[in-house]
Amino acid sequence: MRVLYGGTFDPVHQGHMAIARAVAEALDCQVNLLPSADPPHRVPPGANAEQRATMLSLAVGIEPSLTVDRRELDRDGPSYTVDTLEAVRAELGPKAPVVWVLGIDSLLQLDSWRDWRRIFGLAHVLAVERPGTSIEQDWLRSRTPVVEAELAPRWSRPGELRESACGSYAPLSMRPLRDESATEVRRRIGAGLPWETMVAPSVARYIRDRGLYRTGPGP
Repeated sequence: MRVLYGGTFDPVHQGHMAIARAVAEALDCQVNLLPSADPPHRVPPGANAEQRATMLSLAVGIEPSLTVDRRELDRDGPSYTVDTLEAVRAELGPKAPVVWVLGIDSLLQLDSWRDWRRIFGLAHVLAVERPGTSIEQDWLRSRTPVVEAELAPRWSRPGELRESACGSYAPLSMRPLRDESATEVRRRIGAGLPWETMVAPSVARYIRDRGLYRTGPGP
């Protein structure tokens, strides 16, 4: 089973790490965190790709259930999730379970991703509860009926994702919810407000030593 959690991680914060750990525990697996090199559906990140990958490695440290996968940094061109999943599927073959992890806040925008419906032919999707979101189907339908219509026949439980290679959707409740966001970390650094507790100590040292995000929170 290959479990992938992608993002810009700009910077990686305690909320990201809590999600990764919750998924590792729920699925009894190792979680591969993939920093994006050039996210086509988001504004440019505030730190460059190598800096973000380094911070992610510092945050992961030696936790046995977490690892950093640099594949999106090491290839040319934009980082499309469907392309990443095609590469992973080619490595593992057609029968291995593959799971793509994202927050439910990101799930609301899934229909803006390139070839988003093809994702389900390559992997399962596991969406983790975030502040201001819900894992309930009715809540999702009221906010993104197009995405919910695609997910409705695929609804599953997290533990069932091991039973097949791809094609299912499972929501994962998370308690306590963590309200950290990369936008808020950047805003606080730019405004000179306290921010260090929102990231791992090793990441805070790296940000301070290199003066990252001091020019403001970015777009």
